[in-house]
Amino acid sequence: MAGGLSRRLILAFAAAVPFAAPVSAQPAADFYKGKTVTLVVSSSPAGGYDIMARTIAKYLGRHIPGNPRLIVSNMPGAGGIVAMNYFYRNAPKDGTFVAGMQNNTPFEPLLGTREAQYDATKFNWLGSPSTEVGLIAVWKTAPANSVADLKRREISVGSSGANSTPSFYARLINETLGTKMKIVVGYPGQNEVYLAMERGEVDGFPSLFYNTLNATKPNWRSEKNIKLILQYGLEKEPAIPEVPSALDLVTNPEDRLLLQAGLAEVSLGRPYLMPPGVPADRVALIRKAFADTFQDQGFLAEARKLSLGVTAPKTGLEIQKLVEDTYRAPPKVIDRLRKLSLH
Repeated sequence: MAGGLSRRLILAFAAAVPFAAPVSAQPAADFYKGKTVTLVVSSSPAGGYDIMARTIAKYLGRHIPGNPRLIVSNMPGAGGIVAMNYFYRNAPKDGTFVAGMQNNTPFEPLLGTREAQYDATKFNWLGSPSTEVGLIAVWKTAPANSVADLKRREISVGSSGANSTPSFYARLINETLGTKMKIVVGYPGQNEVYLAMERGEVDGFPSLFYNTLNATKPNWRSEKNIKLILQYGLEKEPAIPEVPSALDLVTNPEDRLLLQAGLAEVSLGRPYLMPPGVPADRVALIRKAFADTFQDQGFLAEARKLSLGVTAPKTGLEIQKLVEDTYRAPPKVIDRLRKLSLH
């Protein structure tokens, strides 16, 4: 029964009183028996977040006492903000609704996005199966082989729009490392930028994630079609130690704080949450179920088969801390971050 939530269901939930009192004191271990847990994905079907969520759903119920039935529904819109708003104010708070969110959504209020009407620190974060690492990648013919080259000469990088994720990361790296990437916008999506690189229209792509590279273009590295110039994230990708990390290269303390705040969403990977107000024992139980799922050998085997990039999972408490720490960044840093994001 995968698919979008019915109109009637959404309207019924939308009428719910925000932050309703937690329901019943029924022990969490008994609560889920015979229940259905809905896993909402904040993006469209068939994308990376959706495939990951549906793979998790196959195994998650086995690790929840009572073995509830799992169904997956999609609630796309505004880059994940529609689902975040819904889960903040209207989603049931009994522990039967969980969500897989895009990793940019926790920080949209911080960046001043008016549509983001939620406090990301109030959600019950459940965990993430992976930690993403971003890459600055250029085509083999591009006149750049190092970060020093990116500082010396201008290279063009493709992006969909001025306010898109690739454009943001290109501006962030330019701002903190002094590189000279020229952002060329207007490409519908990542695949179109790939083709533009192959045709020589642009030199590279500023937001190629390591897991995505392995899943979509594994031959690019084996055939040496691209050069990986820089990796960025709060953690390094151990599989590519030869690629320098942005955090190792930044020297100015304020620039480092800016880079850390800007890279927080990368390290979230593909995070999962429950609404505010869910009883604490149910939150703890579902957090453990996610952690156990991420170690499930069946899940890991299927994730490898699908090239989902399940690496360095994060616990719900780790995500909670990362979100809270980012929101505690100095006002000057947040102001610079908002200017870079064009909000």
